[in-house]
Amino acid sequence: MALDPADLTVMRLPGPDTPDLTTLARATGTRFVLAVFTNLAGKPCAKLVPVEAVEELQEAGVGFAGYAAGAMGQVPKDPDLVAVPDAASFTPIPFVRPGLALVHCDPHVQGEPWPFAPRVILKTVLEQAADLGLDVNVGTEIEYFLVDRDGHGGLRTADTLDTSRRPCYDARDVTRMYEHLTAISAAMNQLGWGNYANDHEDGNGQFEQNFQYADALTTADRVVTLRYLISVLAEQRGMTATFMPKPFADRTGSGMHMHLSLWQGGDPVFPDRTDPRGLGLSPTAYAFIGGILEHAGGLQGVLAPTVNSYKRTGATSTSTGATWSPRRPTYGGNDRTHYLRVPDANRVELRGGDGSANPYLASAVTIAAGLDGIRRGTDPGEPGGGICPDDLPMTLLHAMDALVKDSVVTGALDSAGAGVADYFAALKREEFFEWHSTVTPWEVDSYLTAF
Repeated sequence: MALDPADLTVMRLPGPDTPDLTTLARATGTRFVLAVFTNLAGKPCAKLVPVEAVEELQEAGVGFAGYAAGAMGQVPKDPDLVAVPDAASFTPIPFVRPGLALVHCDPHVQGEPWPFAPRVILKTVLEQAADLGLDVNVGTEIEYFLVDRDGHGGLRTADTLDTSRRPCYDARDVTRMYEHLTAISAAMNQLGWGNYANDHEDGNGQFEQNFQYADALTTADRVVTLRYLISVLAEQRGMTATFMPKPFADRTGSGMHMHLSLWQGGDPVFPDRTDPRGLGLSPTAYAFIGGILEHAGGLQGVLAPTVNSYKRTGATSTSTGATWSPRRPTYGGNDRTHYLRVPDANRVELRGGDGSANPYLASAVTIAAGLDGIRRGTDPGEPGGGICPDDLPMTLLHAMDALVKDSVVTGALDSAGAGVADYFAALKREEFFEWHSTVTPWEVDSYLTAF
């Protein structure tokens, strides 16, 4: 009897009752498996493995030239990076191609987990949380634009009728993208993720699709999977789905907001009805918030890891009148202008991340910052403010300066092995200076005849 794909999502932690990869592939009628991992920049890398070779994939993994994958801490002479599948992440995706599935992998080198692998880094940080008796759940909001190119190669909204000044939640704009949005929704629900809303966001051509929270590793896997699904299904309809933080100068950028909660023995840690500050939070929750706020500058280098990210966080206005992007590390109640929003007593929403963030790294550094706050009993101060007086970094270069000075953020990146933080910062500084050395149309318009 074939397994229902919805049943596969409960098999998060490998154990004696978890079917092996070969059994899962054959029971779901899978013909090919994408063995997937991401590099530090968030690029999904994969090999397509036929079902006839899945047993070999399960036993030995599949090899990659790590340098060719990009941003994996290797040079051409290094030994193979071997992607070892996590059967608990097996995901049939027949809505992309009949008989296709994917499985998330942990890259290894010479038999050891590779410390530059984002999934390995997150798993290591989650072990640190477990040492404190804590489990971490994360929910993530996925925002993106649907675009195509005009006759001159310029970027434009894929839906040419999506032109109103205030398009957010517009029922007509949502309906015109019905086939795309419902295809993604149906895919998530078939997989048992619990899609609960799909809406038009603040910018023309911008959408958000949500699914239920889960443990931090599962959610990070699902973000990678969902970005892949959205991209591929949009391409099938002649559109490009972009998670670029700020593809249009005059529109709201795309965030990747993270809703975080801590649990202990199956019970939530955050709620406390006796909270004198009025948010219904426990001292542990406030310490977690304090840790994130204290490390916000360094966190931004991972949460907003591209040159383009700072066009979003640095925006002062958009065509709709709001940027929805915090510029200072503050916290408060149900108020979307804060870096950390507390919509209810069960969770906190971190609003600093954007669509270019690697979900494994973003979760890892944020959790590490919060745990640091718990260990030190950090007090974030009264709601409406914060303990860090500085604005968030203005550019990617400023963010890397903050990152390398923050021992908690670098410690999280280096948690599975030393050297990752320095490597990441060097890559991002190179990215900044590559952009900085490019002559842009703005410069030509401003300076060509100015002198």
